[in-house]
Amino acid sequence: MGDQSARVPHRQGASPARPAPPKTARARWPEARHYAALDLGTNNCRLLIARPAANGFTVIDAFSRIVRLGEGLAATGRLSDAAIDRTLAALSICADKLRRRNVTMARSVATEACRRASNGPAFIERAYRETGIALDIITAEEEARLAVLGCHVLIEPGDDPALVFDIGGGSTELVLVDTTTTVPTVIDWHSAPWGVVSLTESTGGGDGPGGRAAAYARMRAVVTDSFADFARRLPSGIERPRLLGTSGTVTTLASVHLGLERYDRSAVDGLIVPAPAMRQISADLAAKSIEDRALLPCIGNERADLVVAGCAILESIMDIWPAERLGVADRGIREGILRRLMNGRDR
Repeated sequence: MGDQSARVPHRQGASPARPAPPKTARARWPEARHYAALDLGTNNCRLLIARPAANGFTVIDAFSRIVRLGEGLAATGRLSDAAIDRTLAALSICADKLRRRNVTMARSVATEACRRASNGPAFIERAYRETGIALDIITAEEEARLAVLGCHVLIEPGDDPALVFDIGGGSTELVLVDTTTTVPTVIDWHSAPWGVVSLTESTGGGDGPGGRAAAYARMRAVVTDSFADFARRLPSGIERPRLLGTSGTVTTLASVHLGLERYDRSAVDGLIVPAPAMRQISADLAAKSIEDRALLPCIGNERADLVVAGCAILESIMDIWPAERLGVADRGIREGILRRLMNGRDR
């Protein structure tokens, strides 16, 4: 797959891709040219290392860890010391992988938590000092562009506009795209300041069936309000709305839909799920206690407290774009970065 770029305005002055951290040991694959993309979100730190191939690229190493960088941010406006320590530990592992895999070009980006935190720039400087990884805090516009670039090949065929969305930890990006052009064109986009961490911390919580139902209703109301302006701009009369979701929430719910005992990317990436099935899963999870949600294999303790916020956001998206089916993508920002790098463009 080539670099079929989504046309979203570029951020002026965006930092270019940078060389990987200096190598301290002889590389195991000195002849290979490897590229890397690192996405540091509000909840996750994710790294992908790949080399060019005839069909796009071949992944040679990957890393993903829930770091909860944005934990407590809604209340304090700052990244906490504990969250920073967790994230630096994950970034140190990534830096070691970059050195061992002989990465020649890498780009590392940070999103909503670092955009919002008053000490975000100080954290970025510390991360560079301690790990050698130079993180670029990107705008919501660029985040949307990279997500679409990384996953749009999974949009179902059709002539009407399609909606691509990315439910993150601190924000949700919605992108309306025209796929009739050779290069998919962004018609409109919206970034809402609600992701699974920010929404849970601001609006979540409730004991017993009644309390959980009330908390879910609050979440739905908050998200629906944040989507209102974008919803009014969406075209009407679409014969067959197409919907594609990328990353955490939709891949987790797809795993529940499939009844997986452990996460399997090959089963989830590219899956098409009936929208009513996703709504039913969302309702079932919202009604469960945290302890009961944690018993589900692909949710577990790490996601049990956050997944309901993702369900609320997803249902609000399906309200404003009533597709019959939902496409699921386990790809996005990192893949978009890699396609840019491999085509000689750093942004």
